[in-house]
Amino acid sequence: MTPPLATALPAPGDPGVRTLTPVSRVLRLCLHALLFGLLALAAGRAVADSAPNAGWVIAACAVLAAVYLAGVRTPAVHRSVRAGAVWLAGLCAAWAALLVVSPDGLWIAFPLYFLELHLLRLRWGVAAVAVTAAAAIGGFLAHSSAVPPGAFLGPLLGGAVAVATVLGYQALYRESERRRELIEELITTRAELAAAERSAGILAERERLAREIHDTLAQGLSSIQLLLRAAERSLPEDSAALPHIGRAREAAQENLAEARRFVRALTPPDLEHGSLPAALERLCSGAPGPRVRFSLSGTPRSLPTPYEVALLRIAQSALANVVRHAEAGRAEITLTFMDSSVTLDIVDDGKGFDPCAASSAPSGGGGFGLPAMRSRAETLGGLFTVESAPGQGTAVAVTLPLPAEALS
Repeated sequence: MTPPLATALPAPGDPGVRTLTPVSRVLRLCLHALLFGLLALAAGRAVADSAPNAGWVIAACAVLAAVYLAGVRTPAVHRSVRAGAVWLAGLCAAWAALLVVSPDGLWIAFPLYFLELHLLRLRWGVAAVAVTAAAAIGGFLAHSSAVPPGAFLGPLLGGAVAVATVLGYQALYRESERRRELIEELITTRAELAAAERSAGILAERERLAREIHDTLAQGLSSIQLLLRAAERSLPEDSAALPHIGRAREAAQENLAEARRFVRALTPPDLEHGSLPAALERLCSGAPGPRVRFSLSGTPRSLPTPYEVALLRIAQSALANVVRHAEAGRAEITLTFMDSSVTLDIVDDGKGFDPCAASSAPSGGGGFGLPAMRSRAETLGGLFTVESAPGQGTAVAVTLPLPAEALS
């Protein structure tokens, strides 16, 4: 079915009024006015010329107008292809009766062209236009012994213009629909991006707060506790200050435990319900694209939250680069615990790249992942390295020194 023609009724099966713009409503009203104006012209000329069959002409015009109005007011014609075809057949029958009694029925062919092209499929509509043009020419010749060129050219040119108009409208309609769908997709994408940015901002702020609490409050309270313990040992056992120092040390210990609870509460969701190895294993199992394997080496240790967050985020960023850019068939993430450090390696067999070119000239579409990973590692005193070459895959390695609390 063709799209709703601006100059006719809503297409059968289309939502109707929803698809009609103000311009299309005006054009549809123009079609109504054209049809009724031509009917009034045919009836008026029959009366003015005192034609012997003027009564029959008026009756045929009235029947055609009634059939047209019935179709306009009938909802089934708007929704059903069959009902629209039946209505069109009734219009054509009433028009044929008008052609029999009046040569002015020729002009009714022009609004009929648009209705036929609108209500029928394109190939049937074009055939109906051709038949209608032939009927209009034949009906006019039946009433006139002369054969004016306009009797042939008028209906033929009118049919050609109607076909070209409808085809042009359909092309514009399809383009408009594509643009509407694109705009809706852009609006949806913008909303998704805004939600993703909000989520990323929340996660980044949680990580920042966890890092700040760990690096400032927690470390400060731990230092206070150590200093109070040293002061407690340096005082004689009968010193009056010992009970106060003991209570101060207990308060520092309680506040240190509270600060660590804050850090745990601000831990990223990937680390909330498990250890770093478990989070990395889930990351590998849920990665799209290449096959990703996770392996653990050494004896796992409990790491401070900033260390676990940094390693997890580096793994996520590196794996995202593998999926988007590397065109790899497989990748492997290895977490290695050593005596005084922890190492994370991400290796893939993709197409590789030139690390020097990537770090010196980031493009508008990316190139900031590696500097961000390097910054995370260096913030914790670690070492970040990238080894790659075109056609030889990529290896990303980050090594973080274990803090004193993880070594004990």
